[in-house]
Amino acid sequence: MNETKRLLDTLKQCLRARGMTYRRLARALNLSESSVKRLFANESFTLARLERVCAAIDMTVADLVHMASRARETRAHSLTLEQERVLASDATLLACFYLLLNGRSVEEARERLGLPMRAMRALLAKLTEARLLDVDTKLKVRLHASLPIAWRHDGPVRRLYERQVRAEFLQAPFTGRGEALTFHSAELTSASVRILLRKIDRLAADFADLAALDVHAPARTKTSVALLMACRPWVFSMFSAYRARTA
Repeated sequence: MNETKRLLDTLKQCLRARGMTYRRLARALNLSESSVKRLFANESFTLARLERVCAAIDMTVADLVHMASRARETRAHSLTLEQERVLASDATLLACFYLLLNGRSVEEARERLGLPMRAMRALLAKLTEARLLDVDTKLKVRLHASLPIAWRHDGPVRRLYERQVRAEFLQAPFTGRGEALTFHSAELTSASVRILLRKIDRLAADFADLAALDVHAPARTKTSVALLMACRPWVFSMFSAYRARTA
């Protein structure tokens, strides 16, 4: 794939992640929808026009180039088993790693965790020793991992925290702003289940795209958001008990 196509494919991905249709983009650029479609079809962007398109979704051309360069990498980043063990051994260390992954500076992460600088430097030293990041004398961090992280299903992080995460996450009415909880149950064919699972994979990919898009946004404009998706063959206990009685 040439660099121009990679850049425009990444731009389209960012537009989709932001929910920006060609029609809405056309209004933002004071162009017709057909003109916008022609821009993408012909790959005929001037630098000024590209800058305006990026600005319409609150990003810069530099952000776009950075995301395009990362598009060659695997979507989900895997850590080594030993790296997962290091993170699972210390909740504060894992929290620090999470904040840095989400674009927080060392100082922002330190303030969020309420740590003195000496303790923060100790965490950075542990993360450096685990080869999860490098940090220079000015506390500028270069991560060796990126969102999303593909935690091992049977790995130390998920074993230690997944049960707690599930319990805490679901202890809410899900009626507030930016909250949603839906539950559906039906009898589906195998073909429909496969389609549903593909849609879940697509939603997970969209979540990852948004996370990558927002990683460099100012911390004051962001809030920590969790998305839980699940699908499995399941019968509500009321029905399974009924079948047992009538069998």
